[in-house]
Amino acid sequence: MKKFVIHGGKPLVGEVEISGAKNAAVAILPATILAADKCIIENLPSISDVGASVDILSAMGAQVRMLDKHSLEIDTTHLHGTSVPDDLSRAMRASYYFLGALLGRYGRATVAMPGGCDLGPRPIDQHLKAFSALGAKDAVDNGMIDVRASHLVGEEVFFDTVSVGATINAMLAAVMAEGMTVLENVAKEPHIVDVANFLNTMGADVRGAGTDVIKIRGVKKMHGCTYSIIPDQIEAGSYMVGAAITGGNVLIKNVIPKHLEPITSKLEKAGAVIEEFDDSVRVSRTGDLEPLNVKTMPHPGFPTDMQPLVSVLLTLAKGTSIITEGIWENRFRYVDELARMGVNIQVAGRVAVIEGVAELQAAPLRAPDLRAGAALVMAALAADGVSEIEDIGHIERGYEDIVEKLQGLGADIKRVERPANNMRKVI
Repeated sequence: MKKFVIHGGKPLVGEVEISGAKNAAVAILPATILAADKCIIENLPSISDVGASVDILSAMGAQVRMLDKHSLEIDTTHLHGTSVPDDLSRAMRASYYFLGALLGRYGRATVAMPGGCDLGPRPIDQHLKAFSALGAKDAVDNGMIDVRASHLVGEEVFFDTVSVGATINAMLAAVMAEGMTVLENVAKEPHIVDVANFLNTMGADVRGAGTDVIKIRGVKKMHGCTYSIIPDQIEAGSYMVGAAITGGNVLIKNVIPKHLEPITSKLEKAGAVIEEFDDSVRVSRTGDLEPLNVKTMPHPGFPTDMQPLVSVLLTLAKGTSIITEGIWENRFRYVDELARMGVNIQVAGRVAVIEGVAELQAAPLRAPDLRAGAALVMAALAADGVSEIEDIGHIERGYEDIVEKLQGLGADIKRVERPANNMRKVI
């Protein structure tokens, strides 16, 4: 069993380097299949979701060579199948990107229904709608999704809802389809643009990523390339919250400030002081935290992945805050854990009302999912006393070296392992 042991009550002070974007990496790695060639991917975050993607590629016959901690050479020239192993595909939600990549290259793909964090129903009907428009047929058998097409042809696709996953999967399937594909009502997150830029670097013709309409002119062949992934917007936002909630002063490096604007705007209204530089932001706070009304929305709205983190921040605000979750149904599962810390939150459906308290109490906690787990870490850092957080595997799916990075900011946090012989090992 592994857990974090956190002695809270200390402000975070210093500098922290942000890793590559998880949400871009887990789409770009499957996209290397389309190259049928060697790709070098740089600025990869060293997290378990990236490891799971690499395991899938290796199991399918890709040759993967680590160049350094954050760079891989991936040769997808010779794959020996179009079916992703069931146990591997269930390990994370983003395994469904292998559907689009394999369909785009081979005209067929089989992947298990996605796993990952339990945030409520995650239908892939919009993914299948795009595949169907391009000429594919789909079937679900024993939890496996099978898509096949004798010939992919470009078409117009209007998504019923804005979906990051469906937007990316449609791009992957369409880049080598015959003719023009027009995707409307698409997601506009920074990692959508990053995936499009990667596809173009491999020889695709994708235009309009970051707007409401993406146009893709199919090409006959793709090729290998070298590509560096953008910094992680949500990891940066997490450390921004850490600085604000602890009353610290942190320089957050290797970021794109433009990507952080929805987060920056809310944190400034809550009382944080934020200075922007070319590729870094400094976050500090000396005054009180102010209450907010926040609603999560597709980009450029406030990101749903930041909702648990801003909620934790607002537990210490002087007044009443209202959080409305506009994306996922189950995103308030962490509230029961916060109740252990003396927090006053009432949840009705997708709305949470937070009455700020003077201080957080240290408590034993359990991470219910990735972002809620990160939020609990920040709450524990702000609480006086010792908190222990279990189920940290959720957190390490998306945060590289979180213990080491927080230690570098002066936090008293340790990763504790209890082997089978009950001997304690502290890292």
